[in-house]
Amino acid sequence: MNIEKANRISLVDQVAAQIEELIETGAWPVGTRLPPEMELMERFEVSRNTLREAIRALVHSGLLQTRQGSGTHVCSTSALGVAIERRVSKSDLQETLEVRHALEREAARLAAVRRSDEDVRKLRSYLDNCRQAINDGDQEGYAEADIQLHQAVAAAAHNRLLIELYEHMIDALHSSVRNLVELSFCTATHQHIHEKLVEGIATQNEEAAAEAVNEYMVYLKDLLSAGLEE
Repeated sequence: MNIEKANRISLVDQVAAQIEELIETGAWPVGTRLPPEMELMERFEVSRNTLREAIRALVHSGLLQTRQGSGTHVCSTSALGVAIERRVSKSDLQETLEVRHALEREAARLAAVRRSDEDVRKLRSYLDNCRQAINDGDQEGYAEADIQLHQAVAAAAHNRLLIELYEHMIDALHSSVRNLVELSFCTATHQHIHEKLVEGIATQNEEAAAEAVNEYMVYLKDLLSAGLEE
């Protein structure tokens, strides 16, 4: 009896993993309505109960959503992203900034070692976008360029798990990140720190890159504290 139960659960996990892969690879993008039940049963060669259990598990994880009268749809590209978003929503911004600090510091170190010439080109391009937005007095453009710059640092680390963790954290914090960026808009200090970060990565100076992140995060935390005191 126990062996049969273990096999059944294993099969459910296999089907759920296959569906998750279809979602994460983009074969089933967000908004896609899943094919009819009979079609999926034939595709995965499983029973109705096994298929339904797999779908139920993915609904619980946040990847799928069942709508009354309209079937089951893909509502997220990553179970990890959903889990991070839920967790971040329960944390205060100070706590989350501390985690972001740890991720960005390590990303900067790895980027300084692993960055390609193309990575450096992108970093300098986003840095230029920040500078241009300041010159234009474009707060929204500056916030977007700032986020893109830090995502490019994470990408230059060439660690897929770190990249995914960071991107989902930024997605969950998007409005808060924008608010912090807007508080520091048009400050020479903010832009100077960006320049030191990019230069540290470009010259493959791990310590300089990590120190720039430290300086940046202290700056953001000070802004946050000042905002809370007002």
